[in-house]
Amino acid sequence: MKNKFLLLFICIVAFKANAQKTQVQLAQNSVGKLQASIANKEEVKKQLTIIGEGIKAIEAAQNDKKTKNWAETWAIKAYLSSYISIIDDNETNADKYYGLANDALDKATKLDKYQDNSGLIKASTYNINIKKQIEGNHAYQQNDFITAFNLLKQVSDFLPKDTTLAVNVALCAQNIQSYDEALNYFKRAKENGIKNPVVFQSMASIYSSKFESELAIKTLEEGLKLNPYHPFLTNDYINLLLDNERYDAAVKIIEGSIATEKRSKLLLFLFGYLQQSQLNNNSTAELAYKKALDIDQNYFDALYQLGLVYVNNANSSLKEKNTPKFASYINRAEFTLLRAHEINLNDRNTIQLLIEIYTRKNRLDKVQDLKRKLNEF
Repeated sequence: MKNKFLLLFICIVAFKANAQKTQVQLAQNSVGKLQASIANKEEVKKQLTIIGEGIKAIEAAQNDKKTKNWAETWAIKAYLSSYISIIDDNETNADKYYGLANDALDKATKLDKYQDNSGLIKASTYNINIKKQIEGNHAYQQNDFITAFNLLKQVSDFLPKDTTLAVNVALCAQNIQSYDEALNYFKRAKENGIKNPVVFQSMASIYSSKFESELAIKTLEEGLKLNPYHPFLTNDYINLLLDNERYDAAVKIIEGSIATEKRSKLLLFLFGYLQQSQLNNNSTAELAYKKALDIDQNYFDALYQLGLVYVNNANSSLKEKNTPKFASYINRAEFTLLRAHEINLNDRNTIQLLIEIYTRKNRLDKVQDLKRKLNEF
């Protein structure tokens, strides 16, 4: 009789063990069905039904004294839960399973000493990072850049070769004024082959703000190699060269850019300005300003600088005691600066030059009118 009771007890224990093992197997079957459903691109509703069966089985297994210590139990739960978190339209439910997936993944990783469940663990980790990316993008759209940075940074570190992710992390870092982090992630994008000119512009801007001009110049040069004659990169590069008084290099870049952008009034103006102010080449400057004005006859900056060229030429002629030449240049200066004055009535420098011209011409009525305008400002 005693042996019968012992046999019955053993059978019950074996039945319970097999029952819990069966629950793990049922959950494994759900994983297989889910992967087939994903491959066949079946609708989300069907996938959620399959996952629901697996979750029910794995929850029974996790509550058993034996199978709750199996790495497989928690790896399956992490995978199924993480997949719910990225496909369920019910945000509350998705967030719930995101939390469960993280907990399950942590337990699976600790228990899986021999990496028997590495495939499920990797898949779960990937799904969790996809969920982080979704949440990070949502935070970015809500201008919550701190949350977006913290989430997207983790995803980028998981997928370091994804250049779009790296750029998004860098943009978040810029928005929270974490410029060293921004540089790190822009560099990551650059090292992985991104060509987007915005990356090189942003990096150069950060270097400039840190007074690292050489690095800023080098970065823009790298950007221009990948994006030859890109207008925004070119403009930034020229301005940076000018800021650092590298005028010869700036002239060469402008000349090359003009060859490809013949209708750029700004490039023509900058070329003329450098010829005038740095190289004392008024004739070349005059030609450049005139070409800019052919594109836009109301381009104030070009008119003003052209007028100044004529004033300077008039002054040189006066020193040479060449009266006809002086008269010719002073008349051209008057005509050009009057056009500039019509476009910008409140520019004091233009008015001052006109006062100088009319004083030389002994037009005291004009001088008085213009001085009166100055006093009105």
